[in-house]
Amino acid sequence: MASRPNILFLLSDEHSFRCLSSRPASRGGEPCHTPALDSLAARGVSFDAAYSQMPLCTPSRIAMLTGRHSHRCGAWSNSAILDPDLPTFASHLGGHGYATAAVGKMHLGGCLQHAGFAARPYGDFGGPCAHQPDPFTKEKGDPGDPGWAMRSRTFDAGVSQVPEALLQEQVVVRQSLAWLREHCHAQPETPWLLTASFSRPHFPLTSPRRFFDRFYPEGVTRPRIGRTGDSADHPMTTGAIAGFRTDEIDEAEMLRARAAYFACVDQLDEILGDFLHLLERDGLLDNTLVVYSADHGEMAGEHGLFWKNTWHEAAVRVPFIFSTPQQRRGEWGPELVRTPVSLADLFPTLCGVAGVDPPDDLDGVDLSPLLRCAPCPDLEARPGAISEALRPRWGAGTEFRMIRSARHKYVAFRDAPDLAFDLEADPDEQVDLVRRGGHPDLEPLRQALLLDFDFGEVETRCQREVADLAQRYGARVTPQTPNQILRGDGVLVEADAPLYLPHVVSADLAADFADFPGHGAASPPDQSPPDGDHADDDPPVAGSPNGSQGNERTDG
Repeated sequence: MASRPNILFLLSDEHSFRCLSSRPASRGGEPCHTPALDSLAARGVSFDAAYSQMPLCTPSRIAMLTGRHSHRCGAWSNSAILDPDLPTFASHLGGHGYATAAVGKMHLGGCLQHAGFAARPYGDFGGPCAHQPDPFTKEKGDPGDPGWAMRSRTFDAGVSQVPEALLQEQVVVRQSLAWLREHCHAQPETPWLLTASFSRPHFPLTSPRRFFDRFYPEGVTRPRIGRTGDSADHPMTTGAIAGFRTDEIDEAEMLRARAAYFACVDQLDEILGDFLHLLERDGLLDNTLVVYSADHGEMAGEHGLFWKNTWHEAAVRVPFIFSTPQQRRGEWGPELVRTPVSLADLFPTLCGVAGVDPPDDLDGVDLSPLLRCAPCPDLEARPGAISEALRPRWGAGTEFRMIRSARHKYVAFRDAPDLAFDLEADPDEQVDLVRRGGHPDLEPLRQALLLDFDFGEVETRCQREVADLAQRYGARVTPQTPNQILRGDGVLVEADAPLYLPHVVSADLAADFADFPGHGAASPPDQSPPDGDHADDDPPVAGSPNGSQGNERTDG
């Protein structure tokens, strides 16, 4: 790559490694259509086994931004606050001459909302957290059930009623283009780092009909793994099933939700393809490294589970693609790297690409030699990629730390039986090697996983940090809708007010407009839109069926 290339980081939310059409069913793939991402992979370096540092939105993002294991950067839960004393890849590259911007979902807690980026023109500045449920109020399910927001995620999956032009993903594209064009006008010689962060395919599981109809009722697959295998009765598995209420989802609802999830993946890919086409047309990719990944995956019915926050492959393993200008020009060929990597590696790799020394105490390794078709000894010397979830969300003692080596996965729990799998022979994680008598490679892997790590000490640190950061940097604003936008006069305003805080001009177009198509025969949408979806990452938005206007965060 040329000296100091630009960097475009495309970040999505909840994208399972299975959902790329470049991954065939024989390698665990699902029937999604992702030509834009497939094109990046065909002209880039793809990491086949990339792992989230913590498979939940906010902790994953904090850990990824700082290049550290989640317990070393305060990435505990969805209410976590990013410690301003920790460098991020944005602040670090910004300090070495890069212009930096973040557009879209960041899902950060408290009043620290820039994460080291110099510009943030649009995104979720607190409260509802970017995700846009259909805002139309209808009584569904059991309105007296306080947990209905959790159940509505799959119950209400289907066709979206939100106008496409107002979708968060579309606005991210427009605002990203605007920032890039203004930057290139004002500072054409200054390299840039842009993170464009998209909400989909995270729930709400709704999409335009052209995507949903691809999969429902025909075209959707059943989960490749049922609630089977040695971990089916593990305390964490049963706790997660109870916590997410997935045992209440029947077969028809499960298939509809899977179809909608696949549709959301396809929808995002179309948007990314449009975005990349415009960037290429404007010459903005000529000297630009393009990176794609997601904060975590999606269970989509596997092992009896939906959502994330577990150690299973579908929850913790994500796409990770780097496309260089040389590969897009055909000067270098594509590469597929099977050695496990971590999203912690993003920070040092961007430093390597930019020719900047990284901070000394990062947990990731610099993968940039692989982008130049050179060996990466640091990666080969590492025992494996680590992921962790260190809050007892699924019951006392279910905190876990996981390591993935080239062949094995080992999961250590604070006070529950450890698990281990041979992913080469058992990619569906059915046979627990700990229960079945072990394997000679497991003990060294377990020792590497727990080296200089203690669950009790981590709990003490968590309690101390959470209280301290909340006291110093608690939220100071209360957004009422999922996304906010920065006006030119420096005032932050609600971007989604037309959806959630509307001034209604007409509620009966057939009566108010004599030439309204279908005059006198207006009919409601053929599908009831979803109720609130915020039990996982955020509270319901104002105007949603739940009607809340608070900004308390939960760990959904």
